[in-house]
Amino acid sequence: MKNFNLIIASCLFASAISCTTIAPAAKTSIQDVPYQNLGRDGKIYAAFYQQRAAEYEALCLQSYNIARLRLDEALAHKSDKPLAIISDIDETFLDNSYYAVERAKMGKNYDQKTWEEWTAKGIAKPLTGSQEFYQYAASKGIQVFYITNRLEQEREGTLKNLRKYNFPLQSETNLILRSKESSKENRRKDVAQNYNIVLLLGDNLADFSAIFDKKSETERSAAVKNSADDFGKKFIIIPNVGYGDWESSFYNYKYDYTDQQKDSMMYNAVKSNPNN
Repeated sequence: MKNFNLIIASCLFASAISCTTIAPAAKTSIQDVPYQNLGRDGKIYAAFYQQRAAEYEALCLQSYNIARLRLDEALAHKSDKPLAIISDIDETFLDNSYYAVERAKMGKNYDQKTWEEWTAKGIAKPLTGSQEFYQYAASKGIQVFYITNRLEQEREGTLKNLRKYNFPLQSETNLILRSKESSKENRRKDVAQNYNIVLLLGDNLADFSAIFDKKSETERSAAVKNSADDFGKKFIIIPNVGYGDWESSFYNYKYDYTDQQKDSMMYNAVKSNPNN
C-alpha cells in the first residue's frame, strides 16, 4: 500500500509538471510592466553622458573635423552661387541637457512654456569644437544659416545665446525660426534659391532632408541606408541620445500616451536576446 501511494503521488507530481510545461507563457502587457521612470530618469542618464563623457566630446570633434574637411573640398571647386551651410541649433551646437536635468529632477518632462523660459536665458553652452568650426566657415566667406524649430518668440533669447559664444551671424535673417510647419524643407529650399548649400549639420534626420519627415521607424532606417553616401559628406550628424524624432517615430507620432504607457512601451521594446 505504501508503494502504491508513492506511485500515485509520483504520477500526480509528474502530471503537474507536465501541465506547467505545456501551458504557454503569458505575454507581458503594458499593465504588467512596473513603472520604471524610463522617460524622466533616461533623460538624466543621457545628460550624464552628454555633460561628462570625454567620448561625447570626441564624437562632436569628429563631426566638426569632418565638416571642416568637406568645407575645404567645396571651397576648392568653382560654384555658380555663393556657398552656404545650413545648421540646426539645439544639440547640434548648443547643449540643452541642463534643461532636461532640471525638469527630470522636478519629476517633470519637457513642456513648451518652460522650454521657452530656458531659451530666453540664452545660456546653453556650446558643444566641444562647435565655435571653432562655425567661425572657420564664416572666415572663409561661407554663409551660415541657422534653421531651427525654435519659435519666433524665442528669437531674442536665441540671438543672445549665439552672441554670448560668438557664433557667426552674418545677418539676423540667417536665423530662420519655425513659423508654421515643423518640416524644414521649404526653409532649406528658400536658402537654395540664392546659395549653393554644401553642408547640412544636425542631430535629427529631419535636419537634412524631407525624406526623413514624419516617417515610421522602418521608413527612417530604410531612408538612412538609401542615403548612406551623404553621411559624412553633405550630412554631418551630431549624436543626441536625449530626444529626437527617433522617440516620436517609436510612438507613431502620437502624443497623447501617458508617461506610464510610454514607459511600458519602451520597456517592452528593448531586447535582451539578439535572436528574438
